[in-house]
Amino acid sequence: MPSDKTASPDNAPTPQDLTDDLVRLLSPIREGEDRFTGPAQPGGQGRVFGGQVIAQALQAAQATIGEDKQAHSLHAYFLRGGEEGPPIDYATERDFDGRSFANRRVVASQGGTPILNLTASFQAPEEGLSHQAAPMPDVPDPEGLVTDDEVRAKALEAFGEKMSAGQRALMMRPRPIEMRSSGRHQWLNPEPREPHSFSWFKTVGALPDDPALHRAVIAYASDYTLLGTSVLPHGLSWMRGELISASLDHAIWFHAPARADEWLLYETDSPWSGSGRGYNRGRIFTRDGVLVASTAQEGMIRQARRKSGSD
Repeated sequence: MPSDKTASPDNAPTPQDLTDDLVRLLSPIREGEDRFTGPAQPGGQGRVFGGQVIAQALQAAQATIGEDKQAHSLHAYFLRGGEEGPPIDYATERDFDGRSFANRRVVASQGGTPILNLTASFQAPEEGLSHQAAPMPDVPDPEGLVTDDEVRAKALEAFGEKMSAGQRALMMRPRPIEMRSSGRHQWLNPEPREPHSFSWFKTVGALPDDPALHRAVIAYASDYTLLGTSVLPHGLSWMRGELISASLDHAIWFHAPARADEWLLYETDSPWSGSGRGYNRGRIFTRDGVLVASTAQEGMIRQARRKSGSD
């Protein structure tokens, strides 16, 4: 699950506390020249969030690159589901160091077993031919949209009786990334609809002025809503126990610098699903319409089998 923090009403973390925890989570500890350990999520349980592993692997790769180059793309494959609690080790290989470009390969492992392979490419900044053929989508500003906290509260009200106490507590944990979606929420609307969605996101508190960290946070947040887009035409929901899913891969192209503590618009679509897989694409814009990143992901999506004797 995404990074969050358990808190009692009398000791609730502030938005800045949540953001600072996210910064610590996405700051792997160096154990050798090219080896790192990813911090565990406070209060985490169950499967580790895929965006966390991608972001930590990217941070490990970025830590082996000089300040003259910046990450412009990454391609990752999820091999196995990671578990919350045990440390995640990141082994980085310096595959290539050129004048303009460099390449790093990272293997994330738990208990000696690989759970993710990631390759990242870096480039020294340069001027070049430039165009943007992707217009900024015409969607409402985030200030006028329902918060993700309100959406989770409605989902809990609608489906809470079908959840365990742990699931209910997890649903209402405060999170470091605030998301506000335009249009109907898949959790609450079983009607099939076009596989196209829009969500604003940002951290709930301020981030340090570290471009590499902002790229890592964008990578982390890019795994939130992408896979669900391919399910929209089918009117099914994880919340209602109708789906079994897992990310298979994830790719990001960073086009321009952006701050992850300011509102970014995440447009996603899914041109195809079939054979138990869904293909999804995403584009991330600043509020003034600059395309700062593109994403792509394929995931396993299977309709859950109903238990025998169920209505």
